[in-house]
Amino acid sequence: MPDIIHLLPDAIANQIAAGEVVQRPASVVKELIENSLDAGATQIRLFVKEAGKTLIQIIDNGSGMSETDARMSLERHATSKIRTADDLFRLRTMGFRGEALASIAAVSQFEMKTRQAYADLGTHLIVEGSEVKSQSPVACEKGTNISVKNLFFNIPARRNFLKSNPVEMRHIIEEFQRLALAHPQVAFQLQHDEELIYDLPASKLSQRIVAIFGKSFQEQLAPCQEETSLLKITGYIGRPESARKTRGEQFIFVNQRFIRNNYLNHAVSSAFEGLIPEGNFPFHVLFIEIDPKHIDVNVHPTKTEIKFDDERAVYGVVWAAVKQALGTHNLAPAIDFKADVNLVGKLNQQLTKEQYLDEQFSNSLNRNNLKNWETLFENEPTSKLFQKTKSENTVLRFESSINKTDETEKTEEQGLFQFQQKYIIRASKTGLMIIDQQAAHERVLFERFLARQKGNAGNSQQSLFPQSVTLTASDYALAMEIEQELFALGFRFEIFGKHAVLVTGIPTGVTGTEKELFEGLIEQFKKNQAELQLPVRDNLALALARRAAVKSGQKLLPEEIKAVVEGLFACAKPNFSPDGRPTFFTFETSKIESYFTR
Repeated sequence: MPDIIHLLPDAIANQIAAGEVVQRPASVVKELIENSLDAGATQIRLFVKEAGKTLIQIIDNGSGMSETDARMSLERHATSKIRTADDLFRLRTMGFRGEALASIAAVSQFEMKTRQAYADLGTHLIVEGSEVKSQSPVACEKGTNISVKNLFFNIPARRNFLKSNPVEMRHIIEEFQRLALAHPQVAFQLQHDEELIYDLPASKLSQRIVAIFGKSFQEQLAPCQEETSLLKITGYIGRPESARKTRGEQFIFVNQRFIRNNYLNHAVSSAFEGLIPEGNFPFHVLFIEIDPKHIDVNVHPTKTEIKFDDERAVYGVVWAAVKQALGTHNLAPAIDFKADVNLVGKLNQQLTKEQYLDEQFSNSLNRNNLKNWETLFENEPTSKLFQKTKSENTVLRFESSINKTDETEKTEEQGLFQFQQKYIIRASKTGLMIIDQQAAHERVLFERFLARQKGNAGNSQQSLFPQSVTLTASDYALAMEIEQELFALGFRFEIFGKHAVLVTGIPTGVTGTEKELFEGLIEQFKKNQAELQLPVRDNLALALARRAAVKSGQKLLPEEIKAVVEGLFACAKPNFSPDGRPTFFTFETSKIESYFTR
């Protein structure tokens, strides 16, 4: 029987490696910029065409490479950083695996010009799909200039899996932001087609944060610093009021390498507990300096996941550092707002109620019986104890009839009223229906907004005073990506400068300012993207429904109660909210009767 195991050709092996290292254009950007940083560059320029599908070009002023090194850099596992296995535990550079350039050159038309400072001429290499087409001397600037053209040109299936240009550009911007934040001492530029997106001079970290995320962050940053024998933490946290519903602006760097670590992100959020609403995430840019022997970065090909030898200790230091920063800069409230500041008044009111009850029952009940009665009603609001007898039927009154309008009486006659400002109670033939007002209204609005988008030109209410909205580069790219869907929903806006839009109209029937609605919609859309797998139109309809729906705890007028109920049962799927929560529950008559059956 002939032998069947053989070695893969280098070109195929490189393409397989590229599948792990080069997942999309943003992966190329990350690997090439990291190489530039390792080369000691103080200026890095990134040029992108068609979101990296046509061209990704990185020009740096780093140390450059010799002719031999330039050729060797394209071989698999060729690296200048590792000589022995022990070197893996002393790494402080960004790249070290020796896979990046070989993998990128395997799936693109690759061109490199590089020159060292003391050399008269540099080296020019042209490679296509791992095949070196030419290598020649060239006159060029000190440093390295790499062009990656037509990514995945030789693997059509991989190219077909790439997303739209706005989506891929958003990923590039996110990678660029992380690297620019990690190295504020380096000047960065990013140009997409003919548009200069970022021009970041070398600066301090606080200035770099403001340059990337906007001037609104200028007043929102608080320095965070802590040092122990194990590690050192520096960076900035955002004020509690700047917390957002998405995780997008949470950055943790270990030895200047961006990492994904939900455990450490939780340490930050835990330190903010009680200061931000549940489900919101605080802004932070934190740098952890730790001896490389305590971490393992060789866990994942993209090097964004690492292991600590004592993760709990790192968690504790991060939590303490953030907690201290909140206290030092007076970001934590001095008063516990959950406590009732009118406590004395409440006690007096409670005493008055107890005296009243004593008087009512003292003639017929002794003190022990009174305690039994109080136990019976301890979970009921005091207002429900007051009853009025007519003939032999008892009618519960939930408010004084003096304050009722004709509309209120009409609504209650129909068996509709609000309970605890969270639920709507509705009498039905089979019992009592309890409706979650927020979930129900979200369902109503979701189906309404979805229907609008199918018409591709949703009704819009024009603004008397249009508002400008300045977005981050990634949010701006997202807005451009879903521009047609936003128009179908009823938004009207136009480009209004760099990363800014002028909102001139919002969907009809939606309340709120143009700015808060547009910004809130983008935030909710991103949150949905992270949590749910939905088509763009469904996601937008859900995002706007969540922003525009009545909230739990909101008092409703009688006509609003009626509109929610009627709207819900006119829906195609009234039983559940768009994200799957039940909208109502029926308390069957037979169940009610079972409580009173002798």
